[in-house]
Amino acid sequence: MRRYLPDTFTLLLLLTVLLASVLPIQGDATAWFAIATKVAVGLVFFLHGARLSRDVVIAGFLHWRLHLAILASTFVLFPLIGLAVGFVPSSVLPPALYTGILFLCVLPSTVQSSIAFTSVAGGNVPAAICSASASNIFGMFLTPLLVGLLFSAGGHGGVSLDALEQILLQLLAPFIAGQLLQPWIGGWIRARKGLLAPVDRGSILMVVYLAFSQAVTSGLWQTFSLTDLGVLVAIEVVMLAAVLAVTMFGSRLLGFNRADEIAITFCGSKKSLASGIPMASAIFAGQNIGAIVLPVMLFHQIQLMACAVIAQRYAARKEPDAIAEPART
Repeated sequence: MRRYLPDTFTLLLLLTVLLASVLPIQGDATAWFAIATKVAVGLVFFLHGARLSRDVVIAGFLHWRLHLAILASTFVLFPLIGLAVGFVPSSVLPPALYTGILFLCVLPSTVQSSIAFTSVAGGNVPAAICSASASNIFGMFLTPLLVGLLFSAGGHGGVSLDALEQILLQLLAPFIAGQLLQPWIGGWIRARKGLLAPVDRGSILMVVYLAFSQAVTSGLWQTFSLTDLGVLVAIEVVMLAAVLAVTMFGSRLLGFNRADEIAITFCGSKKSLASGIPMASAIFAGQNIGAIVLPVMLFHQIQLMACAVIAQRYAARKEPDAIAEPART
């Protein structure tokens, strides 16, 4: 039963949204909190750069077919589905929530949960590490590019030069700095994953609190009804089911073995909350991003619940399949 319950971090996100709804930050404190949030986000991307081993980057090129399949799902299939959702009438799905769905569709894959589910299911863990990491690296370039293309084409606005500058300074520069220092501090940081995890999650909670504080003061909860949120959840469930089906059965049609299929299924169907919310604050700087990050937060929990069930089913069939289906090269 626990697999269907929200994880601790999701509960913290919900409490943060509740706090912002009851006690939104306002006035001069908002500016200072925004500065602190930017510093925290920069620190997170510095740590991501420092954690990523050069060996992982090099190994990523050795199984290019698998990585190409995952990147295609993340940055081609998902955006196409996002464009298809645009045919839902605005009377059913409010335009502000559709903007959030479109942004969700151009985000990179998760890292931690993709690797964890691949491991539980008995998949190709090294490939999952490479692909999930590569997705986040490419995402710093592809996500803003896709936002510019898709949002402009759909009349939702594109990416401004100021937004690109924010991404370069707030996300990419710290990441590169971390990579440069990785040979000296990478091992120390990876050995203290538990100690540094609060920095990751704390920065996200800060961005969420700031975003929803601004959204609440602008009337977020008066704008959307429970019906709107129900429609949003239903659309995201259908989106996830479609991508899971394509990645799972498509990988079999392409001749991947079982371990690779698992990696493609879990890495190709996920969207990163950890990267998505900081990216939203940089790309949509100065805008009300509460409605934009709401679909990302909901999808985060939906994908965790669905993939937990799928991983357990893969694991239950691991031994018979391993005997009956030899690995193909």
